[in-house]
Amino acid sequence: MDIYVYFNPISRPILHFLLLLFLASSCLNNSSIVVESCMEEERRALLSFKQDLSDPSGKLSSWAGHECCQWTGISCNNRTGHVATVDLRNTYPDTIGDDQWNTTEYEESFLGGKLINPSLLGLKHLSYLDLSSNDFQGTHIPKFIGELTSLRYLNFSSIRYLNLVAGEIPSSLGNLSNLNYLDLNSYSHSSKNLNWLSHLSSLKYLNLGGVNLSSTGVSWLHEVNMLPSLLELHLSSCKIGGNQLPLSMPTINFTSLLVLDMSWNSINFSYPKWMFNLTSLTKVDLSGNSFSGPFLDEFVRLKSLEHLDLQSVGLKGSQIDGGIEEFLSGFSNCSFNRMESLDLHVCGLVGKLPSSLGMLRSLQHLYLSSNSFWGSIPEFIISNLSSSLKTLDLSYNVFNGSIPQSLGKLSQLVSLDLSHNIFNGFIPQSLGKLSQLVSLDLSNNVFKGSIPQSLGKLSQLVSLDLTGNIFNGSIPQSLGKLSQLVSLYLSNNSWEGNLTEAHFINLTKLESFAVSTAQPVPIIFNLIDYEWLPPFKLHYIEMDNCRVGPGFPVWLQSQTELVSVSLQNAGISGPIPEEWVFKISSQIQSLDLSSNQISGKLPFRFNSFPNLGSIVLSHNQFDGTIPSSICSIQSLYALALNNNQLSGEFPKEWSLWSDIQIVDVSNNNMSGNIPSSMGIPSSLFILKIDNNQFSGEIPSALQNCSRLQRLYLGGNKFTGSIPSWIGSKVSTFTVLQLQSNSLSGHIPHHLCSLPSLQILDLSHNRFSGTIPNCLNKLTSLIYGSYGGWIAARVNFEVTTVTVKGRASEYFSSNAALLFIIDFSHNDLEGEIPEEISSLVQLATLNLSINQLSGNIPSRIGNLHLLETLDLSQNQLSGQIPQSLASLTFLSHLNLSCNKLTGRIPSGNQLQTLDDSSIYKGNPSLCGFPLSNCTEDGGNMHEPHEADDEKTHEADDEKLGLYTSAVLGFIIGFWSVCGTLILKKSWRYAYFQFFDHIKEKVALAIALKVARLKAARQ
Repeated sequence: MDIYVYFNPISRPILHFLLLLFLASSCLNNSSIVVESCMEEERRALLSFKQDLSDPSGKLSSWAGHECCQWTGISCNNRTGHVATVDLRNTYPDTIGDDQWNTTEYEESFLGGKLINPSLLGLKHLSYLDLSSNDFQGTHIPKFIGELTSLRYLNFSSIRYLNLVAGEIPSSLGNLSNLNYLDLNSYSHSSKNLNWLSHLSSLKYLNLGGVNLSSTGVSWLHEVNMLPSLLELHLSSCKIGGNQLPLSMPTINFTSLLVLDMSWNSINFSYPKWMFNLTSLTKVDLSGNSFSGPFLDEFVRLKSLEHLDLQSVGLKGSQIDGGIEEFLSGFSNCSFNRMESLDLHVCGLVGKLPSSLGMLRSLQHLYLSSNSFWGSIPEFIISNLSSSLKTLDLSYNVFNGSIPQSLGKLSQLVSLDLSHNIFNGFIPQSLGKLSQLVSLDLSNNVFKGSIPQSLGKLSQLVSLDLTGNIFNGSIPQSLGKLSQLVSLYLSNNSWEGNLTEAHFINLTKLESFAVSTAQPVPIIFNLIDYEWLPPFKLHYIEMDNCRVGPGFPVWLQSQTELVSVSLQNAGISGPIPEEWVFKISSQIQSLDLSSNQISGKLPFRFNSFPNLGSIVLSHNQFDGTIPSSICSIQSLYALALNNNQLSGEFPKEWSLWSDIQIVDVSNNNMSGNIPSSMGIPSSLFILKIDNNQFSGEIPSALQNCSRLQRLYLGGNKFTGSIPSWIGSKVSTFTVLQLQSNSLSGHIPHHLCSLPSLQILDLSHNRFSGTIPNCLNKLTSLIYGSYGGWIAARVNFEVTTVTVKGRASEYFSSNAALLFIIDFSHNDLEGEIPEEISSLVQLATLNLSINQLSGNIPSRIGNLHLLETLDLSQNQLSGQIPQSLASLTFLSHLNLSCNKLTGRIPSGNQLQTLDDSSIYKGNPSLCGFPLSNCTEDGGNMHEPHEADDEKTHEADDEKLGLYTSAVLGFIIGFWSVCGTLILKKSWRYAYFQFFDHIKEKVALAIALKVARLKAARQ
């Protein structure tokens, strides 16, 4: 109880400080006096230890001379002069996502070599040993560590993706009876039993995170229970199953425990009741488990609790009006309420946010993201937590309505995340009162209007994310006053107007900037001074649908620390400045300059890009060939050069790539054969070379690409047959497009061995033979993809397919929903196999313009998702199956130019297809939208056989008459006219005869007229 009284008021950071201070004082007993030299025996021991280490960064370069107490990582006892501390932990920051994180420096920061030379036994007074976060190549913790009996602090921990040490934890560690601090956190350790642990009676801190304890049964808890001084216990990710966690214990000895971390194990049974008897607990982390039964209200018994993390805990059957409400109200009514941090994100919680949260008046950090909370933010919570709350994360829920003005009362708020909800309306001006705010994320909601000018008053703001809303109007210049801003994301809105120097005037720390607009008129980057140099050095820039050009402006070329560049549709023309590219080449990881008017040759010295992973230069005007130096980029995984004017062949140095996954050179003028080296990097995932002039056969070298999923070869000049390796060696295809080539032969049966296939396009080739009757083995077309379509790491992949009679383009996320078979424009014959009716996921089936015969499959109506069916221009006969009328999604149908007979089926969907051209060229069809049928199902206007014969005879007679008339006219005409043309004297006599007749007629008419006039008089 004394321990409880002592530790209970102390927050966890102060507790850690006191713990380390205690360890340091007890282990080192140092003062400000510096020992000038150390014991010679210990100096030699350290040098011997150094000999077995690799030190790429030169961390141990100071280990020379006789004053070893001044060497890096070494401290001596001021009173005795003995070496007391060896601290060689790797201090390189674990910030892989940081733009400034350097892979080379990180790898060189490790100490390596053999783990621990026995010479360390010469350090008999060593009390502090820390070798954490290094990489000793998987060697085991040596047993002799147990002989360093003076140790009070031992740290062999590592980051999870390092291979620091491996194997069984030696039981000799049990000899370290003076040990206060033991950290073996590593994903390479394991332990079959922890019997040795019970001997460490002085232990106050124990971290076995990542150690595989699945073989220890329940004994691990009994051993831990023998540590009465234990203050912190960390058992995260130890593979502890539910059957290893006793629900109760007769006696608990470690009642002084302050911190319990059992996160990310495999506990899926009822909660352990003994845990709630540890009333001194200030922090509990049970995240990543799945407890059954109600247990939340039990936490009220932990009256000292300050930090509770139940992230991703499966709270089975929990509704917000049930156990959670009781749990929160229990804390709110507790007179000892000290709750500072509550993490309930990804817990499957549903309902409105309970007002009882407002009773947790000491609450500083609240994480409720990725649940299903709805409604608005209660005013009661805001008003009660106005002076304490620092972190509020409500992201990934379904909150709606507007942000309350009162949110501006949270005067201590440092981080506010309301992203991925359906908040709407305007951003309140009151947010400008959050003077302590460092991070504000309102992305992916339905906010409208403009950004309030008051946000320019958030002088501490480091990150602002307004991505994915419907903001309109111009971007306010007040954002340029945010001098601490590092990240500014404004993409995917409806911005208008200009960006000028004033928008960036004080953004000296800006590293990430993203802006784009959905408006047809792009944002104009309108600089008063063309030579303007911005005050920042960006690492990440995304300016899509913004007019940055023409040309590459001076301000952009001044950004030489760029790691990621996206300038899509930025109005840039002309060549890329090689000097700028060279300056960013050492650190650039992603380069996207697509949809501009950039011209010229690909200018890059590609062998100087050690970190470049993605190149997207599509939809430009590049010409010439692809330089072979591009293959020297070892880190490259995505290359998109499509829709340019490139020519020539693929570089044969393709084999130099080790991690290439996506290549798109479609819609160019490239030619030649596919190099065999293309099959050497087995990492290839998507190959898109359609609409070029490639020729030859489909190369067999591609069979080495065992991960190949989408292959686009259409619109080229490939010949030969479909190779046997497709389906036999590589069966991972989801898309196989071979259309518009000169491929021939039969459609092979091994195509049926592609279980993930969704799009199969063999149209416009010379395939012959029959359609394979094994298509029912294409399981994705029967059961759906179920994750078979793997999204690419980039978003430029476009799949072009013919759907509903026209070519359409789909980005990857939408293309994953397509299920298509297109065998049109070939020489296929025989019947349509009945097995095709089992492909119930099909949305498009096109077998037109072949020589198919027989009946339409009777079970065609099973294809209930079919939207497009084209069987036109074949030799199909018989009646149209009645089941066709049950296709309720059918919107494009073409059965024309066949030999179909009988009545057209009627049905709700077919009645909407009223274009008679759907059935034209089938003279024996009748019914809507054609003519009515007779009683026997025949066409009322269908001619009988006798009538047909009479009609043919009459047609023959008419043909003879017309032929005779035409011939007679031709002969008579040319007999007269030809003679007059050739015989001059006849021609004169002929025209004189007509002149004489004309004169007689004129005279007769004149006499007749004169006589009539005389008679009237």
